[in-house]
Amino acid sequence: MNKVVQHHGVHNLEKKQSKLKISHTNKNDIVKLIGPPSTKNLFDNEIYIYIEKKTSNSKLTKLGKKKLIKNDVLVLEIDNSGILLSKKFYNKEDMNLINFDEKITGVNYAKRSFIFNFLSSVRQKIDDPLGKKRIKN
Repeated sequence: MNKVVQHHGVHNLEKKQSKLKISHTNKNDIVKLIGPPSTKNLFDNEIYIYIEKKTSNSKLTKLGKKKLIKNDVLVLEIDNSGILLSKKFYNKEDMNLINFDEKITGVNYAKRSFIFNFLSSVRQKIDDPLGKKRIKN
């Protein structure tokens, strides 16, 4: 029996992001290679976030729960002149290792808060892909 794989976001994100060169690639190159970002935000610099998520149905013994195959996130920071400043690639294992700083102040608060909230929601989807965590009695 073939499993149905559901794919959301950018196909082959890890392979595509490897072609992006910091201080060389510009916004037009990024959009041409990867497409429009899943999420885009403006702070001091532009932040582009791309995601790739693959799930499949698990075994019958698991009562049809979804199995997370791949959950990749790419965060790109682009300066005011449109050049790639930084890129951070996270896979599903990396998501569980991220330590979020609770002591954030100043101008960076807005940027870190946005990325924190985005990655937290992605991590929540890893833990509960269908949004159906059961409440224990």
